[in-house]
Amino acid sequence: MNAYQIAVVVGSLRKDSFNRIFAKAVTKLAPADFTFQFVEIGDLPLYNQDDDGRPAESVKRLKNEIKTAQGVLFVSPEYNRSIPGVLKNALDQASRPYGQSAWSGKPAGILGVSPGAVGTALGQQHLRNVLAYLDMPTLGQPEAFIQMKEGLIDEVGNIGEGSKAFLQTWMDCYVAWVKRHTA
Repeated sequence: MNAYQIAVVVGSLRKDSFNRIFAKAVTKLAPADFTFQFVEIGDLPLYNQDDDGRPAESVKRLKNEIKTAQGVLFVSPEYNRSIPGVLKNALDQASRPYGQSAWSGKPAGILGVSPGAVGTALGQQHLRNVLAYLDMPTLGQPEAFIQMKEGLIDEVGNIGEGSKAFLQTWMDCYVAWVKRHTA
């Protein structure tokens, strides 16, 4: 049995981030041959092309974590109808210098939760645009625009019964996507 390590990039730095809580819950739906490593992005310096020749240790760490993963799961809020700056900075850092992107070819999945009724739909669309440029095959269906509301995650940190079937289907599709693109 092959083992698949997935890098999880959460686009929120907030200690009690809904998206971090959701990411921890949804990864429990994956099969046993999938493991998830949460990647730290809060310690990255702001991207500056002048630093391409001498990247910070945190940038080297990020690039290595992405390179060694078989796939990437992005779980992010939507800020101002787009992706958070901290997420865009991480995408930029690990894609540079030009021609040395750690993201290239990594199968990606996108999720996000928000208190709003439309979830993170526009943020996800903007992220898809960036991932297309970074040459990351990104799962297109099913889309998942999740509203953070009571019952989504139960008292022990699992996906609640009302959302479990849908999110299990999403995870099953993502697992198949990763396997297809790493075969």
